[in-house]
Amino acid sequence: MAETPFLQARSISRSYGGAEASGVKRINLDIIPGKITAIIGQSGSGKSTLLRLFYGLLSPDEGVVEFKGERVWGPEEKLIPGHDAMKMVTQHTDDLNLFARVWDNVAAMLPSTNVKVKEEKTEQVLTQLNMMHLALKRVADLSGGEKQRVAIARAIITRPEVLLLDEPFNQVDTSFREGLQHDIRQIVKETGLTVIMVSHDPAEVLSMADELIVLKDGEIVETGHPKVLYHAPLNLYTAELLTNCNVLTVDEAKDCGIETEKQAVVIYPEWIRLNNVLKTNKWTVKEVLFKGFYEDLILENDGVLLRVVNDDSGKYNNGDIVGLKIKKWLEY
Repeated sequence: MAETPFLQARSISRSYGGAEASGVKRINLDIIPGKITAIIGQSGSGKSTLLRLFYGLLSPDEGVVEFKGERVWGPEEKLIPGHDAMKMVTQHTDDLNLFARVWDNVAAMLPSTNVKVKEEKTEQVLTQLNMMHLALKRVADLSGGEKQRVAIARAIITRPEVLLLDEPFNQVDTSFREGLQHDIRQIVKETGLTVIMVSHDPAEVLSMADELIVLKDGEIVETGHPKVLYHAPLNLYTAELLTNCNVLTVDEAKDCGIETEKQAVVIYPEWIRLNNVLKTNKWTVKEVLFKGFYEDLILENDGVLLRVVNDDSGKYNNGDIVGLKIKKWLEY
């Protein structure tokens, strides 16, 4: 007997009225349990719609979403929308009690039938998310990123089987974002929690996700492990989502010594090597963009612009002439 799929979308479509088509179309998808799946795509590609369909906040116009072989009920059929085995966290934290302590906000999600167990579980979740130092603070006194941690703690303390995150790190300062991402990955590893997240930030999905789902105009264009999709995307669309890459026309590629019969050539900035000895092609440094431990150089040659990663900060200045070698490129 075949194993029952964990969480599955079968030919689901959901459209919205308006001049421009929006929503999702004919989505077939199996979510891998115990892993982090990230849904990416341009604004309006249907990412949040797909997440809400999985949770049961929306009903598909066609097709069905099933969790462990049973259909996920939509808001027309369920008094309190949302599947009981799932929790969703968005970038908004409106449901928090601002004037209660962090501890009380999190503990309130559990029944008071066993006070000792309630305290143990609350302490465990706050420890997992590195929040014990915030336990006695009022939520109103927290930063946006700290409030987001409280929202996630409230979601996972009831031990859902699926955690859905819709742009969860928008309000989190860069300095704390990586720590929160690490904590979520650790929780997934320790508990087997399944996470489905929507994000527009390539750095988030590349470092967090086990599987990427790429949406374009409401349809899945490709799926795969982040490392595979980054190094060998099947579509130009995916490459542009995951990297700040150079996209060249056929003529521009020819100026870089690349002959192609395709319509576009993609070169990642890190695939270009600078070498002052290589004077077969002379490029002018038009701009130096400081990025901390490295720089992005904008180079120009005969009207063609290239973005290049330079890890030897301070070596080049505007107006310098450099040679370069392109190690790899993609053709579309």
